[in-house]
Amino acid sequence: MIKNIKTWARKLKKQIITLYFASKDNRVSLHVKVFTACVVAYAFSPIDLIPDFIPILGYLDDVIIVPLGIMLALKMIPRNVIIDCEAQAEELMRNGKPKNWIAGTIIILIWGLVLGWIIFKIYSMFA
Repeated sequence: MIKNIKTWARKLKKQIITLYFASKDNRVSLHVKVFTACVVAYAFSPIDLIPDFIPILGYLDDVIIVPLGIMLALKMIPRNVIIDCEAQAEELMRNGKPKNWIAGTIIILIWGLVLGWIIFKIYSMFA
């Protein structure tokens, strides 16, 4: 059972890295790039829609939302792009992943903007 979970987690990680490379590929249309980038950002983001400390519901996004987003994104990307990006993901996983501080900063900024927009909307409802 634990071996199956580890295999599933490795496959999921490879798919996320594949989507990361696909979101930067010029052969992918803009709307698919945006959706794919959002899936990758959400998967790598430490912020969840449902916090993990909430019993049972907290892990729903990790078990359902992320894999569903990955599946949808992979269906939207042309097969030849996926094959090329999978090869890049394999190489990256073999050689270790470099730290990308720019991408991390962008993810934090996006979540900050979303949070700021939500706070602004809530504040404007009561003002």
